[in-house]
Amino acid sequence: MASANCENCSNYVYDDIDDCYYCNVNLDEDEMQRFLSSPKFECPYFNFYDEYSIVRKQN
Repeated sequence: MASANCENCSNYVYDDIDDCYYCNVNLDEDEMQRFLSSPKFECPYFNFYDEYSIVRKQN
């Protein structure tokens, strides 16, 4: 499932030094252009962040 909602992506990480969030995936120039210019761009690297996935596997 691809999406452009970065806040729910596991690749969207917090940097303590810069005190901000950023995408951990290095997009190439074409992907970055599509992402910035299109409101409906779906990121192929979107991975839904589910903090409870490990707990479910333990049961």
